[in-house]
Amino acid sequence: MAQFEQLVSANKRNSVLLVIVFVLFICVLGGVLGWAIWGDWRAAVPSIVLAMVVSIIMALVGYYQGPGAVLAMSGARPISKDADPQLHNIVEELSLASGLPMPRLYVIETPAMNAFATGRDPQHAHVAVTRGLRERLSRDQLQGVLAHELSHVKNFDIRFMTLMAVLVGTVVMLAHIGTRAIFYGGGRRRSRGSGGGAAMIVVIVVAVLLAIIAPILAQLIQLAVSRQREFLADTSAAHMTRYPEGLAGALEALGADTADMPQANGATAHLFINDPRMARGRRKGRGSLWSSHPPIADRVARLRSIGNIEA
Repeated sequence: MAQFEQLVSANKRNSVLLVIVFVLFICVLGGVLGWAIWGDWRAAVPSIVLAMVVSIIMALVGYYQGPGAVLAMSGARPISKDADPQLHNIVEELSLASGLPMPRLYVIETPAMNAFATGRDPQHAHVAVTRGLRERLSRDQLQGVLAHELSHVKNFDIRFMTLMAVLVGTVVMLAHIGTRAIFYGGGRRRSRGSGGGAAMIVVIVVAVLLAIIAPILAQLIQLAVSRQREFLADTSAAHMTRYPEGLAGALEALGADTADMPQANGATAHLFINDPRMARGRRKGRGSLWSSHPPIADRVARLRSIGNIEA
């Protein structure tokens, strides 16, 4: 158990460092693009400030409005205790066992099997399950899935992944705006500016290359972090339920599910317990750098290597 607590602590430290690196990356991107657009190195400073302001505004909007937007995009609707007492009882038991507040529960009307958690902190957490998952899993399997989602809440993954999505979106937006400004407006400004010559050409080339590479690199980092957090949430869920086989069986059922989930998209796929787009003929991408989730087989093998956990 002590080793698991150390893993969670290291995960939180790495999360903070990763956010800092992303913010610095956005500043560098903004500065280089500003220099290339205006043809003057002095334009880098206000461009950095502008990039910082944009990222802070987007982070605040995502922090407060992101969870509601995710629930709306997914078609999730609240489900009362009277409508599904067993679902509420399972989550209540897990919340008490893990020392978490009771999250708000939602259901997504689709035969596909999936679930996700969102929110800015444990006090404002939301857990959504699909109708297919609710009806087709056993109680132990359902408990494993819900423990996985509550582990994301307990580990503050819900906040971190929202912030990561915002930062990646900021990088993509700045890169898109910057390249368009360089090609359509930068030339006229550079002709009037103090810069020019071979040095300016180098700056422009570097800016364009950075604008092309930055979004790809940012998304790869986001996906790698998402995969690691899925492994951690699986392990945390096993400790929460003390029955890893429940989640292992649920994951195998999810992996075999072929029902389509039209409510899911690229912006929300990383939040689900399993990539909801896998049923759309994308199974060949499992385990690749572009996967938001680890392969089901790897997750099941890790869970079964833990064995039952004694109380």
